[in-house]
Amino acid sequence: MKYGVTIERGAMPWQIFQQDATGKARVELSGTCTRVRQSFELPLEFTEIRQGAVTVKARIALESSGESVCPWTECRVEEDSRWHVAFDVPAGGLYRVETYMEYEGWDGLSSTRGDMVHNIGVGDVFVAAGQSNAAGRAKDPIEDGPELGVHLLRPSGRWDLATHPLGETTGSIHTGNFENHNPGHTPWLHFAKFLKRELGYPIGIVMTAYGGAPLRWWDMEDSGALYRNMLELLEADGLRPRGLLWYQGEAEGYEKAADTYLERFARFVRRLREDLGRPNLPVLTAQLNRCMTPCDMDLDRQWGMVRQAQREAARRLENVWVVPAIDLPLYDFIHNSSQGNLVLGERMARCALAEIYGKKLEWRAPEVERAVRLAPDRVQLRFQRVYNWLNPFDVAPALLPFEAEDGEGLVRPSAYQTQRDAMELTFPRPLGEGAVVHGAWRCDPGPCIPCDCMRMPMLAFYGLPISER
Repeated sequence: MKYGVTIERGAMPWQIFQQDATGKARVELSGTCTRVRQSFELPLEFTEIRQGAVTVKARIALESSGESVCPWTECRVEEDSRWHVAFDVPAGGLYRVETYMEYEGWDGLSSTRGDMVHNIGVGDVFVAAGQSNAAGRAKDPIEDGPELGVHLLRPSGRWDLATHPLGETTGSIHTGNFENHNPGHTPWLHFAKFLKRELGYPIGIVMTAYGGAPLRWWDMEDSGALYRNMLELLEADGLRPRGLLWYQGEAEGYEKAADTYLERFARFVRRLREDLGRPNLPVLTAQLNRCMTPCDMDLDRQWGMVRQAQREAARRLENVWVVPAIDLPLYDFIHNSSQGNLVLGERMARCALAEIYGKKLEWRAPEVERAVRLAPDRVQLRFQRVYNWLNPFDVAPALLPFEAEDGEGLVRPSAYQTQRDAMELTFPRPLGEGAVVHGAWRCDPGPCIPCDCMRMPMLAFYGLPISER
C-alpha cells in the first residue's frame, strides 16, 4: 500500500527545469495522499484511516543545506485525495522537493510521511541535434567527467547526471533516434560544464542526434522523422529549450544535396522556432571538419558548398551562429576526437556566453570578407575579425588551402604574402573573367588552415567572387 503523500507528476530526480525570462521556473506537482495507521506487531500492517480532514504540505529546499527556497506551502486537496501545488522556483540548485501531511485524529503514531524528489535544478536546457559528430563517436580516452548541476534527459524519458556517452539509448522509449552505432564522447558535456561554471546555475542537455542523418530527416517538408522524434522527446517533458546545438552536413555531400542546404536549413530552423513557440530560438552550429577518405571532385565540391551554406546561414539568419571545426583532430576518417570535442565544446560555450548571455567575449573566427584583384595573376583576400595577425604557418604555397577557379579550371597559388588581416596570393597564370576563390573547401583541405594567431582558424568558404579594385 502506498501511504502518506505520494508525488506522481511534476518532477523527477536530476531534472533541469528551463527558467523563464524572470529567472524562475514554474514547477507544478501533484499526487495522492493516503492516511494510514501502522501496527508495530510483526508482520507490519497499515490500516487506511478515512475519517478527518487532511492537509498536504510541500516545499523546495536546497539539497546542500536543507534551507527552504520555497517555504512549506499548503497544497490543494481534492475529494478523491489528489493534491496539487505550484512553485515559482528561482534559477539555481541543486534542490529537493519535500512533502508531508497532517490530518484530524492523528494519534502520534500514524504516518504523516511524504515523498521527496532529489537533485533537481532550474537553469537552461539545450537540445543537441544533427548527425554522428553531434551524437558522439570518439573513443579515445580523455578526462571529461560528470559534474553536479549538469544533467541529461535520456531517451528513456528519465533525467540523469550527465555522463558520457551522452548519446546512448539504453531503455529508450523515444526510439526515433535509437542509436545505430556504439556512441562515444561528444562536445556537449564540456559545453554544459563551461556554461554552468560561468553562469552559476544548472544546465541540462537533451540528445536527439543520429549518425549519418541527412538534413531531410530533420525537414518536415521531406521525411522529418528525426524532427518529430525531437519534438516528442521535448514535449513529453514540457521543455522549451534555451537553444539548439547543431552539427550536421556530412551526409549532404554524399547525397549530392549541398546546393539546397541553406534553403532547407533555414526552413528547419523556422519550423522549429514556430513549433516551440520561440521565434528567436538561438541556434549554434559547427562548420564541418575534414573527411580523410579519398574523395573525387564532385564530393569535394559538395563539402565546399555545405561549408559555404553554413557560413551563409550565420550571416543571413537571425540568432544563428557558426564556429569552426576544421582544425580539430580526428578519431577516425570523419569523426572528431575526444580532444577535438573539448575544443569545440568550449568554442560553442563561448559563442553562447557572448551571444545569448551578453558576456564580453571575442568568440568569432576570422572570416574572408572580400577578394580583390591586384594584378591579372594576383589576388588579395581581406579578412574580418583578425585581432592578432593571420598565421599561415609559413608553409609552401601549394599547401595553402586556397584555389582560384575560372574558365580554365582550378589553380593553386605559387607564392603568397601575409599582412595582419589580409593575404596576397600570386597564381602561376592570369585569372580569367568571372574567377572565384575557394578556401579550405575540399573534404580534406590539407594540413594547414590559416588562423588568427593565438585564437582559431578561419571559416572555410567557397565560390567567393574576385572583384576589381
